[in-house]
Amino acid sequence: MLSVLAVDDEPPALAELAYLLEQNEHVGQVLTAGDGAAALRLLEQQHVDTVFLDIRMPGLSGLDLARVLARFRRPPAVVFVTAYDDHAVTAFDLQAVDYVMKPYRRERLFEAIRRATDAVSDTRSAGDEADDETISVELGGVTRFIRRSEVAYVSAQGDYARLHTADGGSHLLRVPLATLEDRWAPAGFVRIHRSYLVALTSIEELRADGGRYTVVIGDTTLPVSRRHTRELRDRLVRRAGGTR
Repeated sequence: MLSVLAVDDEPPALAELAYLLEQNEHVGQVLTAGDGAAALRLLEQQHVDTVFLDIRMPGLSGLDLARVLARFRRPPAVVFVTAYDDHAVTAFDLQAVDYVMKPYRRERLFEAIRRATDAVSDTRSAGDEADDETISVELGGVTRFIRRSEVAYVSAQGDYARLHTADGGSHLLRVPLATLEDRWAPAGFVRIHRSYLVALTSIEELRADGGRYTVVIGDTTLPVSRRHTRELRDRLVRRAGGTR
């Protein structure tokens, strides 16, 4: 679902644009601004996925605003909406995902939403990939590269750690488990036992039996130590709440 900001200095056009955007099933939230300065003030407080932006506005024009948005750390996708076709080349030089002419046609506007959805999806995927650490492991003289997102859990093996991937593979990494615990905590890995570090997203079940807890990851059951039980339960509850 896209969060969208519609920007137009003409109130009737802005109201029509916001109304049509709200009718699309891929749009979850529509915010509005009557000029470029108001749009920037709003964007200082809230991130949006896409900006539908009129070009000819007093003060900060749509083209000027698009240039500012391009410098954001996470720039939104930009769709220009205008009654004039003489800025199309400049608009696409600014990497706009679409250029929609007024008066609006529902089908044409929905096509722009589809393009914006694709652009936002690609950006999110690229960001996820960039944040996903690549690990080199050796097996029989062959170096293989796996991504952290492939790792379901990690077990201690002496002073080293063994990575267990979702496809059943296992790879020895010459790094202590405690080092991975610190390094991978922001990526959703949590210590459940002195010998195990698990990816929260890989846990399928949390079982209790006589006061002792275990987690199920695929065909594997791992023990949860008493000292880590409360933190694990809290993390799982928060994660479940965040996905409703």
